[in-house]
Amino acid sequence: MTMLADLFIEPLSYGFMQRALATAIIIGIASAVLSCYLILKGWSLMGDAISHAVLPGIVIAYVIGIPLAIGALVSGVSCALATGYLKANSRVKEDTVMGIVFSGMFGLGLVLFTKIETDQHLNHILFGNMLGVTTRDFIETLIVAGITLILVIAKRRDLLLYCFDPQHARAIGLPVSVLHYGLLVLLAATIVVALKAVGIILVVAMLITPGAIAFLVTKRFDNMLLISILVSVTSSIAGVLISFHIDAATGPAIVLIQAAIFLGVLLYQSFVPASHNEDPDIAI
Repeated sequence: MTMLADLFIEPLSYGFMQRALATAIIIGIASAVLSCYLILKGWSLMGDAISHAVLPGIVIAYVIGIPLAIGALVSGVSCALATGYLKANSRVKEDTVMGIVFSGMFGLGLVLFTKIETDQHLNHILFGNMLGVTTRDFIETLIVAGITLILVIAKRRDLLLYCFDPQHARAIGLPVSVLHYGLLVLLAATIVVALKAVGIILVVAMLITPGAIAFLVTKRFDNMLLISILVSVTSSIAGVLISFHIDAATGPAIVLIQAAIFLGVLLYQSFVPASHNEDPDIAI
């Protein structure tokens, strides 16, 4: 009992650990909800593309003296719009377009970063600094994540139908273009608020793994959302606490726990009888 108390009480006696834990939970919930839609839509690479594409926006925002979050958001949305335009006006497939766009913008960001004197550490941008989250960062994260969750919940059915069957969504009169770009903007906003905590590289895992785990476990979308959130919040809490006790980076610890859960579910399903291990069709 004493060991269990020490596991929780000692880390949470520090203000920076309290902020880190609260921030990890908030980011985890927002990422988990979007993760389900990204998995259904097949947009895992889109999350990767936008997360890498925000780097030049961060550098340019620093140079002209505006909040880094604004530059990152503009850069991320621009990447999404450029990907959509190139896909619609060329013979190249969407995954190829995304690969070219995000690698090009990431390369541009690295070149700009190395040419500009800044007190920002590249490792903090790439891998995040969960323990360095300030009160202002926490408030920004709470606001953006809250708005994202409200919008997603309000349009939950429409977004689900768009991700599951866009042709049917268009046939019944849903504004498919609005849903498409709205989901991209919400994705970009979530990535931006997660950057300071988990970084450009690791945010991709938090946007993919919880939804992938839930997709393996259930065939109902409502259950998929709940399982994804449960996995994300649990791994966030465990990652923050464990990283404190073993003196490891917090973001990677969270991602590693999520990966371990995914492998565990995958291994478990390999031993489940075939009748229970079919390729799931998500039920609306």
